[in-house]
Amino acid sequence: MYHMKKILGVFVLASAFILSGCSLSQMIKKASEQNLTVTPSPLEMHADTVDFTMSALLPVNMLKKGKVYTLKTTYKYSDKSLALPDIEFKYEDYPNQKTQQPQVSKKFSFPYNEEMRRGDLVIQGEASSPNGKSKSTPEMPLAVGVITTSEMVKDYHYVAYAAHGFSKEPEIQKINVDFFFQQGRSNLRNSELKSDRGNKFNAYIAEKNLTKTVTIVGNHSPEGSETINTGLSNSRAEVVKKEYIRRMKRYDYKDMADSINFVLKPIVQDWSMFKKKLAASEDFSNDEKIAINDVIDNGGGANFVETEKMLKSKMPKVYKRLFDKIYPDLRVAKTEIIQLIPKKTDEEIAALAVLIREGSAPTDTLNEEELAYAATLTADLSEKEKLYRAATKESDSWQSHNNLGAALLERAKLENDMDAKMKMVDDAITHFDISLNKKQNPEAYSNKGLAELMKSENNYKALSMFTSGLQASPSSVLSEGINAMKGVSEIKVAKYNDAVNSFANANEDPVTVYNSALAQLLKKDFGTAKTEFDDAIAADAGNAHAYYGAAVTAARMGDADTMAKHLAKSIELDSSLRERAINDLEFEKYFETDGFKNAIK
Repeated sequence: MYHMKKILGVFVLASAFILSGCSLSQMIKKASEQNLTVTPSPLEMHADTVDFTMSALLPVNMLKKGKVYTLKTTYKYSDKSLALPDIEFKYEDYPNQKTQQPQVSKKFSFPYNEEMRRGDLVIQGEASSPNGKSKSTPEMPLAVGVITTSEMVKDYHYVAYAAHGFSKEPEIQKINVDFFFQQGRSNLRNSELKSDRGNKFNAYIAEKNLTKTVTIVGNHSPEGSETINTGLSNSRAEVVKKEYIRRMKRYDYKDMADSINFVLKPIVQDWSMFKKKLAASEDFSNDEKIAINDVIDNGGGANFVETEKMLKSKMPKVYKRLFDKIYPDLRVAKTEIIQLIPKKTDEEIAALAVLIREGSAPTDTLNEEELAYAATLTADLSEKEKLYRAATKESDSWQSHNNLGAALLERAKLENDMDAKMKMVDDAITHFDISLNKKQNPEAYSNKGLAELMKSENNYKALSMFTSGLQASPSSVLSEGINAMKGVSEIKVAKYNDAVNSFANANEDPVTVYNSALAQLLKKDFGTAKTEFDDAIAADAGNAHAYYGAAVTAARMGDADTMAKHLAKSIELDSSLRERAINDLEFEKYFETDGFKNAIK
């Protein structure tokens, strides 16, 4: 009996294997009717990544109970292969599969590298049982890859210098000195001349500063007759003028004195200064100030004499305080000297800058503005760097650190040694950070974004810097430059709509016009791309990439003749584009046409 059961068990097990194998074979046979689509096809690279969607539609009644059907996806390139996630179909997940086709749509993504430019996306179906038995379909190609049009973006470098602040236009500064007089007198006392005010007056004249105008305003207090006050105002102004001229002779001004314009302004019967002094005084209450002003404005006579009599008679105690506290400050000659600030010539600044660069003169030989201006007078980037470095030692300002970083970026752009280039960029970033720590300024944000683009490590960080730069109230010119670079970074992170908007607010540099057209192509607005590539060609007829982009656009639009014409011109201008075109899947459907073959000759 036991022997018979053992035979029966072996028979049942064998039958199960036969039935299982049968089911798997049936599934694999049915798999020939499956419908698989890939979008986009050919595959495309955006932001250094290949993204695609695969949709699978199985025939009805293909799945078998207890069995699994798996779609295994692989990207094969060169002699390598990249396995992608599986798609599994289980009988239990599709209870209506006998009448409804099982379907699924799955997104795939893998990082792109240059070796993957030409390859095949292949799929293989596998039917399997829990016992480990399986059968597979042959490998089937689904799509080719990879289109890399997005990498044709051109880098744009806009280096932003903070304004140097130096002006060659004449500038003036005002020096004010007041001399006070005794009641009813106009002689300039020794005590006034030896006061701090007198010493300031004397020191200014002794330095032989370049002086344009000396305005002397003679004033008087309210007491006294009109005739006396008029004479006092005139004579007080005149005596200060005579003292100025006397001191010019002492310091041997010679012809310099003739260039100074003296303006004398005697102030008579004017209560303005009185009211100003009264308002600022703490020796009078608000009610007293109101009463005094009421007499002056409404109760007084037509001149100082009558008004002062009223003040004296109506409020004798208040008048006594006026006489002691306010009147002395009104017996004054106010001197305003308009000095022309001496400016160094370009030649002088350039010569001193050489001494500073060579270490033969201290950095403070020129001030910060002059150092920054000196840097604009030389085309030598190494010399610029030295001058801006000297400026950081002179002032340690946000402008000097930004400008030093900017000079380093410009040097890095021309450096062929990659290690040396990246060291300059890193040094520049350090100074942009120092600048931003001192003040949030659009120039340093913009330059730091450019530095990040040049490092090609983090395009999102570059984009963040450009965004901050635009939020920091840049000038219109800087704003256009930032937008031109921001659009580049947005293409590199596959934000094509944003890039289009950025380029719309950017400058009209030929590189910017080209990048804008490329953004339109990448967002698949082919009509606008066609127009903008025409604009890019008009802006720079030697831009081979503009013709190439126009050829790709024509290919996308199905215009074979225009495609061939522009492709031929691009290769004529840049022969390296021939190899790109031969392998570019943008032209896949034209590879065998005469137009394409003639264009790549």
